[in-house]
Amino acid sequence: MTTRTDGKIAIVLVDDHVLVREGIREILSAEGDIVVVAEAANSEEAIGKVVQHRPDIVLLDVEIPGRQAAETVARMRLASATSRIIMLSMYDAPIVLRKLIAEGISGYLLKSVDRKELVAAVRSVYQSPERMVLSISRESLAQLHGSHEKSLSARELAILRLVAQALSNSQIATRMHVTEATVKRHLHGVFVKLGAVSRIDAVNKAIAGGLLAGHAREGGSMRRD
Repeated sequence: MTTRTDGKIAIVLVDDHVLVREGIREILSAEGDIVVVAEAANSEEAIGKVVQHRPDIVLLDVEIPGRQAAETVARMRLASATSRIIMLSMYDAPIVLRKLIAEGISGYLLKSVDRKELVAAVRSVYQSPERMVLSISRESLAQLHGSHEKSLSARELAILRLVAQALSNSQIATRMHVTEATVKRHLHGVFVKLGAVSRIDAVNKAIAGGLLAGHAREGGSMRRD
């Protein structure tokens, strides 16, 4: 059942950080034509709020706890086909973005955008549902549209899974019966394809994009070699 909002743009806000939600809610609430009708801190709660309110827009953190972002988007789209989903992210990995676009998101904004850009994106998607709003780097945009982009290979995924287990390059080499140089070469390919700047960054981006099933987000205890 759609929540009545007297003609205002109805928003469901999803982020596991309370301070982030409070900040975004404050920005949106200052606009006369936008109202936050519900908030959620994890994927299951978020899907429930979408079913309950059938909002115009969902602002969804790409690293929301629970289900992976792509699966969460797919379930939201099934629950409320008219709701438009705008992802909020700390990074713009082309492979992750491509997968989310395939699931039907309407926007992808880096959390570095200012309040004017956020509000403009919400209004743009609401007014023109067929429009895609992106706030990403030029490099990622080039990779997104370039025919040269490839998915991670089976070997790259295997190595990344071991990286997610906090194994060092030498340990991974031993486990996979390859040289350490081979491991480093494949990791370099992973970094390039995901737009990652570190091992932790690569693992987090892969998890967010649904490339590493069964893993939680990593903290700062992983090896950096």
